[in-house]
Amino acid sequence: MTLTVRFAPSPTGYIHIGNARTALFNWLMVRRHGGRFVLRLDDTDRARSTDAFAAAIAEDLAWLQVRPDQVVRQSDRFDRYDAVKAALVAKGLLYPAYETAEELDYGRRRQRARGLPPVYDRAALRLTADDRARLEAEGRAPHWRFLLPNFTADPFEPERREVHWDDLCRGPQTVDLGSLSDPVLIRADGTYLYTLPSVIDDIDLGITHVIRGEDHVTNTGVQIAIFQALDGTVPAFGHHNLLTDTSGEGLSKRTGALSIRSLRDRGLEPEAVAALAVGIGTSHAVEPVASVDALAAGFDPADASKSAARFDPADLDALNARTVHALPFERVAPRLAALGAPADPAFWAAVAGNCATVAEARTWADVVAGTGLTPVIAEEDRAFVAEAARLLPAEPFDGDTFRAWTNALKAATGRKGRGLFMPLRLALTGLDHGPEMAALLPLIGRDEALRRLSP
Repeated sequence: MTLTVRFAPSPTGYIHIGNARTALFNWLMVRRHGGRFVLRLDDTDRARSTDAFAAAIAEDLAWLQVRPDQVVRQSDRFDRYDAVKAALVAKGLLYPAYETAEELDYGRRRQRARGLPPVYDRAALRLTADDRARLEAEGRAPHWRFLLPNFTADPFEPERREVHWDDLCRGPQTVDLGSLSDPVLIRADGTYLYTLPSVIDDIDLGITHVIRGEDHVTNTGVQIAIFQALDGTVPAFGHHNLLTDTSGEGLSKRTGALSIRSLRDRGLEPEAVAALAVGIGTSHAVEPVASVDALAAGFDPADASKSAARFDPADLDALNARTVHALPFERVAPRLAALGAPADPAFWAAVAGNCATVAEARTWADVVAGTGLTPVIAEEDRAFVAEAARLLPAEPFDGDTFRAWTNALKAATGRKGRGLFMPLRLALTGLDHGPEMAALLPLIGRDEALRRLSP
């Protein structure tokens, strides 16, 4: 069977770096072992799901170099879900319950007071057809519960029934179905909760590996029971640790915190975002990569820690800078041109090491061109700068010109170190920091350099 994974976001907001972590875990699994990647849009919540957010998810995945083999919308599959619902009802595995939220809460409090676990008592199974008709005549609509296989003969005598799986990230896991309430799969308004459509889709799409956040661990025992009730092949499950912000709070699409869109708009590189999203909270050091696919070579979901990982945007900024420094000219040439910066290998070689983002190359393009530049010449350096102008070599300039020039200046003035180099940098760039002057001087050119040295 072909290895098949899925990423299943709800199009109710922009995906954030935590969502991207899940998408990338699945994508790298496919890139390493071969197989198929399915993008499944969990858009059963029609009130909050939008086509705009669905399109944004596709754009963000494409930016991260994740390329789905298939895209599926749950909103196109309601007929399929309804058919499975009917089949489960016919088997007696899905039953209607009429308790209100207040009645359920009261029941749980009573059980706790008696020292019992707050598990649903399956009272709805005792209702007769007349009872159900009466309740519906009162205006009550049923929600639908799945009858867990945690009993031998009498559903009112649940017993310990263990479900086991070898988690791809967390190792051996066990859930006791006897300790759980029968889960609600369909709300009273007829809408489906996540669980049933997800299992149906996984069966129909041939999903072999489900890799998702650890917040779904508690769902897995129930989902395995539903897979078995539907005669489906149970996939391998993996639950990776979650990312939090620097304060330890979970990430949320609703707040827009650390959304992929916002990171992209800040000019960050997809390789840096992916490398940190995948590598943080694992046993590996996070290093720059040339492409997202390059992460697949050493990818193993078991490397994820068992505890949450804190995501610090400062770490991403630092990794992005290292990524930008290593970008080859061929990769950035179109972007330099779009910025209005020189699409010139010599320019990029000169400034790349001083760019935390590619967009910062525009700053150095302005320095080279002299756009808005005011030479800075201290009063005590005026004679030195005038001598520098007099000794400026003839063109053509190359990588050795600056060294030859400063050696001549050193011999003529006796200056050395910072006293020699800083006045030249300030006069030529207006800044006390930046790329190596040996690389900038040929880009500035002799005429422009003389203009700046002789304000």
